[in-house]
Amino acid sequence: MSKKNVAVVMGGYSDEYKVSLKSGQLIFDSLDREAYNVYKVVILTDEWYFSDENDNKKPINKADFSADFGNGESLKFDVCFNIIHGTPGENGILQAYWDAVGQKYTGCDFYQSALTFNKKDTLAVLSKYGIPSAKSIYLRKGEEISNDEIVEKLGLPVFVKPNQSGSSLGISKVKEKSELAKALEVAYKEDDEILIESALNGMEVSVGVLDYKGEVIVLGITEIVPDKEFFDYEAKYEGASQEITPARIDEETRKKVEEISIKAYKSLGMSGFSRSEFIIVDGIPHLLEMNTNPGFSPASILPQQAKIYGISIKDLCGNEVEKALNK
Repeated sequence: MSKKNVAVVMGGYSDEYKVSLKSGQLIFDSLDREAYNVYKVVILTDEWYFSDENDNKKPINKADFSADFGNGESLKFDVCFNIIHGTPGENGILQAYWDAVGQKYTGCDFYQSALTFNKKDTLAVLSKYGIPSAKSIYLRKGEEISNDEIVEKLGLPVFVKPNQSGSSLGISKVKEKSELAKALEVAYKEDDEILIESALNGMEVSVGVLDYKGEVIVLGITEIVPDKEFFDYEAKYEGASQEITPARIDEETRKKVEEISIKAYKSLGMSGFSRSEFIIVDGIPHLLEMNTNPGFSPASILPQQAKIYGISIKDLCGNEVEKALNK
């Protein structure tokens, strides 16, 4: 049986592209060379290209997502391993394009990607399934709201965050009413829609969930202890936090977190990797957000959880490729 051609697709249009390149490298290195021919494809704002073993670039033909070598030679991929964080690989744009050109890919479909990238809509849908979250106010750019109204509805402190942005970019924790204007400004730099959420006082956990060999499993529950006020970009990617796996929670709470994480995953019709963030308040997990293309560099939470669960990165990634091939 001939080997399948797998493109590990990395990069992206946001500031997260640097993390995506690291994630992509780990997946590229980990995929089984006896089962697959593995290639790198980089998608950036100004170019889409295939990168060969000598880092030579060949353009991607957007008509069918093939690598164009010139002289009439090209390479088609049996499956794309999507590891772009943020736009366009985590918000449905790339998935919709791949659907249009008939290209198979890993992870969740266009709709699930678009939905989960929108924090407000994710929380609204999951509230119908009884999954709790913080009280919040949603605003579009140009809408007016007084500081007094925010404090009256949500109290202090609050978190101000872009509605559609990955990796905790543009988030501020606001403790004083006078800090709200600056926080709104920071969030609006990332997105035209923002969420203001009441601060939940409890333990933050990050939960890896995926469908593995036909079963939805919790890969691990990681306790997040930020060195700073909260789990921001620096804490996530520059080591400014302690990540303790498994989380220091009792058995009853662990079961609750696992049940609610699997329920959220299934309720949204998810597939592929996911990492959900919760704050546990009085034993009850409150959902903050769900990431459908979480960081996958060696220092990232999901690979740490897989190691403790006993699933190798090779098997984890191979499982994703096989599911995509059999869609």
